Amino acid sequence: MKVVRLKNCPQFIAGDKSELREILNPQKEKLKLNYSLAYAMVRPGKKTLRHRLKYTEVYFIIKGRGIMHINKNKEKVNAGDTIYIPPGSVQYIENFSHNSLEFICIVEPAWKPECEEVLEENG
Repeated sequence: MKVVRLKNCPQFIAGDKSELREILNPQKEKLKLNYSLAYAMVRPGKKTLRHRLKYTEVYFIIKGRGIMHINKNKEKVNAGDTIYIPPGSVQYIENFSHNSLEFICIVEPAWKPECEEVLEENG
């Protein structure tokens, strides 16, 4: 068994400019997982930078609301929504609310730096 407490996961600014806490990643510790798991937050009025991953990604919105952009599609998302992001898709999420937008990110296979390409500079 492994229990990870979010408050004990270091927070950092990810390449897409979200505030991220990596929860599980078999690239960094010996875990029998085919995916990585992270917690992300976007502050009110902010957005992540346009980026793409070579891998499949899933977001589960745990708090707040925003607009998810995938390729040329966009849709409003709220707490409780799950978003499937196909590999290679250009994506970003924007927080148009007055509260933080918080979500879980699952990347399969597990995220590593070379799987991500940021397509714009500080937006």
